[in-house]
Amino acid sequence: MGIKRYISDADTTITNAFESNLVTRGTGSNMGESDVTEVFSIYGQASGSTGYSPELSRALYKFPTSTISSDRTAGTIPATGSVQFYLNLYNAKHAFTLPRSYTLVISAVSQAWEEGHGLDMEGYSDLTNDGVGTNWIYASEGTTWGTIGGNFHDSPVYVATFDRGHEDLSVDITGLVEEWMAGTKSNYGLAIYLTSSQESYFSSSTGANTSELLHNTAGAQKSYYTKKFFARGTEFFFKRPCIEARWDSTDKDDRGNFFYSSSLSSGEDNLNTIYLYNVVRGQLQNIPDVGTGAIYVSLYSGSLDNSSPTGSALQLVSDLHNVSSANNQVVTGGYIETGIYTASFALTAAASGQDDALTRLFDVWWKGDADAAAGVGTQFHTGTISPTTLDSLNIANTPRYTTKITNLKDSYADQENVRFRVYTRDRNWNPNIYKVASRDVENLIVEDAYYKILRVTDAVDVIEYGTGSSPGATGSASDYTRLSFDVSGSYFDLDMTLLESGYAYGVKFVYFVNGKYLEQPETFKFRVE
Repeated sequence: MGIKRYISDADTTITNAFESNLVTRGTGSNMGESDVTEVFSIYGQASGSTGYSPELSRALYKFPTSTISSDRTAGTIPATGSVQFYLNLYNAKHAFTLPRSYTLVISAVSQAWEEGHGLDMEGYSDLTNDGVGTNWIYASEGTTWGTIGGNFHDSPVYVATFDRGHEDLSVDITGLVEEWMAGTKSNYGLAIYLTSSQESYFSSSTGANTSELLHNTAGAQKSYYTKKFFARGTEFFFKRPCIEARWDSTDKDDRGNFFYSSSLSSGEDNLNTIYLYNVVRGQLQNIPDVGTGAIYVSLYSGSLDNSSPTGSALQLVSDLHNVSSANNQVVTGGYIETGIYTASFALTAAASGQDDALTRLFDVWWKGDADAAAGVGTQFHTGTISPTTLDSLNIANTPRYTTKITNLKDSYADQENVRFRVYTRDRNWNPNIYKVASRDVENLIVEDAYYKILRVTDAVDVIEYGTGSSPGATGSASDYTRLSFDVSGSYFDLDMTLLESGYAYGVKFVYFVNGKYLEQPETFKFRVE
């Protein structure tokens, strides 16, 4: 599961816009209960002795970073550096003018504020009277903003550019979220507003802000009216403002996809990674003698009937990381997460000294002196591997696949965490009825396979393909919907709390093969209750 969403727990709009009489400003109004927030700049709706009037609104959001911290402690999301956090806000359609070609600034608020209970976004009639709820002047009951219109940190500052105007907002704010969780910056939420060059021009006679207006001689003498985003009170489940954690949760266990080294592939592609899952009474647990430290693996050929390891450990390909030239019978493996260990190495088909490549290998996991003979120490587990030899083709192959979720149910509870098992085979597979052995279909491993989730009623993508080619996707977040695989085939985990109950959903897959993304034709449907 490479995705988790955290919905805002407070949001509102603050403004110094005129009420309908174009005389009184709504600086005391609160909109904390509205189902949308609003960002705009209006220039010249009225004029007076100080020139044309400026009117502004800004949106405020606050998110439950304590919950994110708890999830990190519990291992639900990864540690710093292995996860990215995106601010997602969703466009709310409306009947008013929509600005184009503008930029919104996302800044961290530096002062505590209250959401409030106001609702009126037209006449600005829900006044706080300096009571509960923030407005243009007051951050909270009895406490004014240090600067009218809100107090914000100078850094970090993020921007989002809008061309047509109706786009959603999705911005990587990882640095700020990490600061919040580390406690180096207090979490007072975010402010969304137009850049200073696009907020309205106003020149104060004193060169400073007035009690209602911001001195801004670099501002725009045109209007940007009006951009609206859905707030947390919206009826649309998937339009709620959120911080979305994304990370690459892929586990690539090559035990069922193991290849001998070949001059046809690069050094990296010749590496195989195998996993050890230490399950005790149904739960993954660390091996006491290993903990989170190093574990060693040695490879053996089999006995005459291939039922157990025999002889000396096989010679592995020495590299700069896991297998030393001084003792190339030992792989230094490592800790991944609770109860899960891995080891990566390359092995040539000639390693056994036999004429034909071995068809079965035995991996022995142990702990002892890495410089001693292979396997000398405490042995924890012996596994089996069926390696294959890489070969090239005489024709350019364009693969086609048949895909199936083997454990799909009709419905799931909205609090479940579900592991979907995915079976893939060559669509052109044609069993030979004259050879019984050939009727067994190989479960193919597509190393770069991705899923998406769509709502069946309207085909809206509620979780899009996280393929690394998605706009803005970089680093650890770029492959957040990539499938894992092990000896039993491909799989992915899905947290059903991401989905709204009472609806049917579909799962689609795309495979990255030969430099192209190939979306598979099948759609697998289920319902969340």
